[in-house]
Amino acid sequence: MKNIKTLGELKKSGYKSKSIKDELRDNLIEKLKHNEVTFEGVHGYENTVVPELERAILSRHNINLLGLRGQAKTRLARLMVNLLDAYIPVVEGSEINDDPLQPISRFAIELIKEKGDDTPISWMHKSERFAEKLATPDVTVADIIGDVDPIKAAHLKLSYADDRVIHYGMIPRANRCIFVINELPDLQARIQVALFNILQEGDIQIRGFKLRLALDIQFVFTANPEDYTNRGSIVTPLKDRIGSQIITHYPYDIEIAKKITQQEAKINADQVDLVTVPELAKDLLEQIVFEARDNEFIDAKSGVSARLGITALENLVSTAERRSLISGDAKTNIRLSDFVGIIPAITGKVELVYEGEQEGASVVAFNLIGDAVETIFPKLFPKIKKLEKQSEESPYDGVASWFFNTEEDFELLDDLDEATYKSTLDRIAPLDDFINTYQPELKVEERYFVKEFVLWGLVQFSKLSKFRYTEGIQFKDPYGSYIKGL
Repeated sequence: MKNIKTLGELKKSGYKSKSIKDELRDNLIEKLKHNEVTFEGVHGYENTVVPELERAILSRHNINLLGLRGQAKTRLARLMVNLLDAYIPVVEGSEINDDPLQPISRFAIELIKEKGDDTPISWMHKSERFAEKLATPDVTVADIIGDVDPIKAAHLKLSYADDRVIHYGMIPRANRCIFVINELPDLQARIQVALFNILQEGDIQIRGFKLRLALDIQFVFTANPEDYTNRGSIVTPLKDRIGSQIITHYPYDIEIAKKITQQEAKINADQVDLVTVPELAKDLLEQIVFEARDNEFIDAKSGVSARLGITALENLVSTAERRSLISGDAKTNIRLSDFVGIIPAITGKVELVYEGEQEGASVVAFNLIGDAVETIFPKLFPKIKKLEKQSEESPYDGVASWFFNTEEDFELLDDLDEATYKSTLDRIAPLDDFINTYQPELKVEERYFVKEFVLWGLVQFSKLSKFRYTEGIQFKDPYGSYIKGL
């Protein structure tokens, strides 16, 4: 097909015009028949969002993706390009991608009238058939629909009554394309009104010119429900003209969240060679994100983006990398103390309520790490009862007694080299027996992370206390120093 250069050749080839909505529908049908993945790289939506999106495409609907930030709304819209035909013919020189068999612009109609079957055509790849506009309060009708261009009128020596003086906006130029408007509620109401006829009747009006342009566009809108109250809203008649509203969501479980984070995090080969990330560390990192979404100090309406987990993993690996470069270690494992390095990733991604502001963003972020440890801990080790009888033995007595009886303060500094870090944790002899009993199949490279994890867990359940200071963390028996003082 790409060898066809004129309208006459196109007619002889038997090519038939197809609307973009039919194009998306037909290609989706083929993928569904062959059980192919329709939206590659999007995880956790297989049984929720993706089926609804497929139904909307089969229904030839314009679509509104409604959800909190970081829920892959824009990615879903961009992946729709994969459901387009590889190439489509366009009248060469057309500003609005005229179909040679069904031209709609004055330029294309007059060119075909003049040249007939010799009208030159070009081929447009599907990657060029995606247009995107971020809705901001300063967007004008001229930006998205069009305006009269006085420079064009002067250059062509045309009267303002001639429709050739029109400069088309983004939407007409996206004819036969997927057009995405992100954050739709941020678009001023009067601009939203300008979309009414385009969505329903296909005609546009520019400075008094009433043009019947049968624009062929697949509209996809994205919106955050928080915007409806804070910054703006989608006007009701516009919502009525959008065929399907699809509600997105965050991952339901840690395994899906891990898959997304691993896919999106930018970690280069050097970092992979240098830093080993234990599986428990990955689980803990995702649990921190889940804890943030339920935390009383964080505004749930604003959401906690999946980007938190992605940037947190990047920060976590970089924290270990920096430590390794300073200490001179050729290889290193992630430590639980490295999680302090993800605090900047957390504070930049969450909106705090008033009480959270009073606590302080860094304090809230640091406490999330402890909350995540507390959630995961009972899945790996015996449950710690809140109330225990004095005569009742606990699996944790050995570790707790070690801290009670030790004369020295036990400190884990952030920048310890590997050898010193391991020897420091090895001082707690009961910790080895405890891990051998309850995690006998633990990998060697994950052992020291788990040792530190146990200490954090005992702190969360009040068996130990910890104090965070600039250089590291100090662990101690919560009552030992008081009793010894007596």
